[in-house]
Amino acid sequence: MLVEVTETLLPGVGIRYEFTTSNDERVGVVALRDGAVEIVLYEHDDPDAGRPVLRLTEEEAETMAEILGARRIAERFADLSKEIPGLVSAQVTVSYTSPFVGRTLGDTRARTRTGASVVAIVREDEVVASPSPAEPLLAGDALVVIGTDAGIESVREIIRG
Repeated sequence: MLVEVTETLLPGVGIRYEFTTSNDERVGVVALRDGAVEIVLYEHDDPDAGRPVLRLTEEEAETMAEILGARRIAERFADLSKEIPGLVSAQVTVSYTSPFVGRTLGDTRARTRTGASVVAIVREDEVVASPSPAEPLLAGDALVVIGTDAGIESVREIIRG
């Protein structure tokens, strides 16, 4: 199900994003200019009357986005794996002994060599979605790879060295 999000510029304040949940509740997320975020619920009988539910600092909002984003990324790849026969996703860990520690994702040439794509990097509590070839690889990174079983195994071999 696609959720429609409306975006409203609030001059001098920030940007408000609104959507309606499956329970018919209107939710607003106000991204303030200082980086903070406010979550707002709107009254059913008065769509202009919103009551603040939660205010997050910039750091708290980033943490929440990472938590929600990591889960959604994993769910999307699991769904893709079900819909397209032969397509799977897996995590490939960059070990401390990998020859690619400190080098970039592009240096691996993994996509060109295997046909599998690194679609995210999970680094401690951070998720780097759609990493660019210039993204450095660190020991302990978990690469989220999507492709065939053979392609993913080849990426694993490349990262091992």
